[in-house]
Amino acid sequence: MIKKIKSIRGMHDYLPEELYFWEYTEKILKIIFKNYGYKEIRLPILEHTQLFKKSIGKVTDIIEKEMYTFFDNKKKSITLRPEATASCARAVLENNLLKNINQRFWYFGPMFRYERPQKCRYRQFYQFGCEVYGLSDPCIDLELIILLYRCWKNLKIDKKIFLEINSIGSIQSREKYKSDLKFFLNSNIDSLDIESRKRLYTNPLRILDSKNLNVQNLLRHGPVLLDYIDKNSKNHFKNLCSLIKKMNIPFIINKNLVRGLDYYNSVVFEWKYKSKKLGSQNTICAGGRYDNLINILGGPSTPALGFAIGMERLIYILRKNKKKINQNLTNDIYIISDLRENKILCIKYSEKIRNYFSKLKIIQDFNLGSIKKKIIRAKKFQSKIIIIINKYTLINNIIEIRYCNTNKIKLINIKKVITTLKKFFLK
Repeated sequence: MIKKIKSIRGMHDYLPEELYFWEYTEKILKIIFKNYGYKEIRLPILEHTQLFKKSIGKVTDIIEKEMYTFFDNKKKSITLRPEATASCARAVLENNLLKNINQRFWYFGPMFRYERPQKCRYRQFYQFGCEVYGLSDPCIDLELIILLYRCWKNLKIDKKIFLEINSIGSIQSREKYKSDLKFFLNSNIDSLDIESRKRLYTNPLRILDSKNLNVQNLLRHGPVLLDYIDKNSKNHFKNLCSLIKKMNIPFIINKNLVRGLDYYNSVVFEWKYKSKKLGSQNTICAGGRYDNLINILGGPSTPALGFAIGMERLIYILRKNKKKINQNLTNDIYIISDLRENKILCIKYSEKIRNYFSKLKIIQDFNLGSIKKKIIRAKKFQSKIIIIINKYTLINNIIEIRYCNTNKIKLINIKKVITTLKKFFLK
């Protein structure tokens, strides 16, 4: 027996039934992004490895153990993008877009990380993201939060998720905090799990994001990051929180909230799913400011911020909430023929119908079998109208139309079929 080839671990097949939710979600998100003046940018999946090492940080989980990196034929180190913010910043610099009047961009596509696959967490996963350049006023931070809140409301899941927000200050102001945090954790090292002990000497801020309850209980008695941040970051955060309150958007200040990428500074935020069914991986959207990123990549000092939505987790929530989504699974026109010698006539006529009704779902049946079996199949597709073409109808220049909702059958002159269909679908 030939052994079946299976998909690579962590690489997920997206099947037609599931993709309905993807199309539904993508359409809503794109309409909202366009409404706020964001322009689409499409980024390459492959980038030079140095781009991510320079921007994300060398002692992050992504760089140390999660990137898909290899050498190409010219011995250059290439990486499948683990995230898109660095790629977008590179594209903005390379194409001189900072001088462009447009400051707002959105993207959508697959990312790759070599992680342990979990529910809604794959090694190839999709993100919808926005990036904004050149704006430092907290009002633009607010706009991103409002935009996201509108996304959740339009998707009818705003009651299912909540916003957490924090400020991690500037890179300089975090150094004193890191030092004090290390001292505190070293004094309580017996309470740390193995992962936190490793991070203590590489990236202690990541311990704040630990999912271990004992570690989280310990951190309640330790130094608080908000007490260390610089004056500008404090004022920015205070003003933003005030603006969010005025917009009546509920949020929680999470003093231990940090991001796992070194380029972040000042405001960071996450939208999380209220249910425990996603476990510790309940963040569906995360973002914040990275005012130093463009400078790190060799460009001028440029304020910047953005977010990324984890599509698999968002789709999971929508599918759990599917009763509130109107699934249009019906087919409009199902075309049947029993012509065996001159099938092209039926195909040509089907294309003629598509020329007039480009937005309708039209299926032409190429299966073997009787007209009766094909009619049964048409009904399984929940077709609204069945068109039957056979030798008898062609000889007499007529076509049979069946209205599935009423079981009514009409024989119509071939020249009047388009007019008849227009009356039915365009009424």
